[in-house]
Amino acid sequence: MTEPAQIHTTVAIVGAGLSGLTAATELHRRGVDVVILEAADRVGGRAFSATSIFGSRLDLGGQWVGHGHDRLTRLAADCNATVFPMRTGRIPVIVDGPRTVSAASGSVLTAAAALTIVGTLARLGMPERWNSSSVAGWIRRVPGRRARRLLEVIAAVASTADTDRLSVHALTPMISHEGGLTGMLSSSGGAQESLVLEGVGTLTDTLAEELGSRVHTGCRVTAISQTADSATLRTHALTVVADRVVVAVPPPVVASIDMDPALPPTRIALQHNTYMGSVYKAIAVYSRPFWHARSGAEFMMLGHPGAAVYDTTAPEGPGHLCLLVAGPEARELDELTTEQRQGALLGALAAHLGPEVTAPSDWHEKSWHLDEFVGGGYLALPHIGTTEGFLPMPSDPVGRLHWAGTETAREHAGYLEGAIESGHRVAGEVLSTL
Repeated sequence: MTEPAQIHTTVAIVGAGLSGLTAATELHRRGVDVVILEAADRVGGRAFSATSIFGSRLDLGGQWVGHGHDRLTRLAADCNATVFPMRTGRIPVIVDGPRTVSAASGSVLTAAAALTIVGTLARLGMPERWNSSSVAGWIRRVPGRRARRLLEVIAAVASTADTDRLSVHALTPMISHEGGLTGMLSSSGGAQESLVLEGVGTLTDTLAEELGSRVHTGCRVTAISQTADSATLRTHALTVVADRVVVAVPPPVVASIDMDPALPPTRIALQHNTYMGSVYKAIAVYSRPFWHARSGAEFMMLGHPGAAVYDTTAPEGPGHLCLLVAGPEARELDELTTEQRQGALLGALAAHLGPEVTAPSDWHEKSWHLDEFVGGGYLALPHIGTTEGFLPMPSDPVGRLHWAGTETAREHAGYLEGAIESGHRVAGEVLSTL
């Protein structure tokens, strides 16, 4: 059997997502020799763009430039990409089957009151006894079937968690670190404010192009060993010896890497007590955004599956509708064919946008929980009853190992903005050791 090739570098980076690429670019521009090892056959991690039959770019992974996401805005400008505002109303239209639910209805007001309480607790601090109480259990105590269903869909789409596996105590720091409930759920002025015309994948591709041959895709790191002098990373095709290592993948993914010496117990607990969320995303593409003649196309759908729908159409078109299903209902879609998933999701919109919505010109979809390299999205989540996976997740170095990823960000954890922040932070941390 042929021995893997061996190369030496100053810093080896595990994961070519936005955080890993940001760290690598920062170090490379400072004259530091870097190598990136990526398990998948592409770069981008939780960012992944495609091209429609009309030539428009669309994002099947992370895509939004939220309000105050200045690092992502600067990166787009550096890559000569265009950021444009979402076309959106003040709040999504809530629909339950063919019916539109008034924002002033009792069910919506009840759900809003419940969310206000959780938002207040997120600011003031949640008692630790709530760490054994699931979000699903909290929702069951809310009066009214429709109010409970609205909360189920909101909680799933906002977190991608199974609500019976996520504690209320864990939800509140997530809300706090992701900009509050209003910011998490809003388009204008919130986390879904703007989009990148060329796709976020263009940004990660541009960073990778600058790094050139320093990026190695199809190289899954299986083992990392440390000595007093260096660290060695092993893949099936390549062995890398480095002075420092940046691990820029989520904790549940790190669990598959053999570490010698073993990581500290707290770090092992973080890996074993977190899991990746479940999320399905689809983009329906139309020759024109015909819904602009109506009242818009931003919905919270309470049927089955529950879904959030956004109009992600660029100013010059063509029409893009983004659909998100999360939690257990995202996994249920895995049992259907592409045609059945498309029919179920778009058929539920026909009563509100007309029959034209059921016949898109193009259809792109991705189930992130089926991605063997990423494992899910939007981020790693703590199992109920544990505390290791609360945001922001720890990033203290372990010997020669340093940690990055959106989960470690002090601002906008869970977002693309957080991934960039963590990349800059870890690059500075590594530079201080060289």
